[in-house]
Amino acid sequence: MYKAAENTPITSMYEINRGRVVRTLEFIQDVIVISLCIGLFSFMVLQVRDMFLSLLPPLDFHAVTADILFLLILVELFRLLIIYLQEHRVSIGVAVEVSIVSALREVIVKGVLETSWSQVLATCAFLLVLGVLLILRVWLPPTFNGIDPEHEVSKRYKNRVKSELAQTNGRE
Repeated sequence: MYKAAENTPITSMYEINRGRVVRTLEFIQDVIVISLCIGLFSFMVLQVRDMFLSLLPPLDFHAVTADILFLLILVELFRLLIIYLQEHRVSIGVAVEVSIVSALREVIVKGVLETSWSQVLATCAFLLVLGVLLILRVWLPPTFNGIDPEHEVSKRYKNRVKSELAQTNGRE
């Protein structure tokens, strides 16, 4: 009497349009990430110029150290964007590394002696948690026989979507 909603042509048209919409949105997202990469690279060039200018006498050690650490943070963010463009995922390891370098930069620039004990304690706890995350992230692949679990989950999802789309297109 009633047809199942899966067998109607409207559903298969919906699946085809959904795939096109997803591809279009991924393309737009890639364009946004590429523009972020270009902007970040340009900003890094300006920071390198400022860093070399700060090396001229009189030399301010704190300013030079802050510039170098900030440049390292920018390089790590750039690497994070490149990994995202290549694999369409955010690397947890790189994100944790950026967070660690950022926290250490603030401690180094501000100085441990000029910081209140509660902020030092909170920073230590934050760095401890990030360190544990980094260690867990490094130890996860050996438990999966060298397979990157994030990449495998992504591959499984892509294969499932392809098979669902093939089944939907085969019913027409």
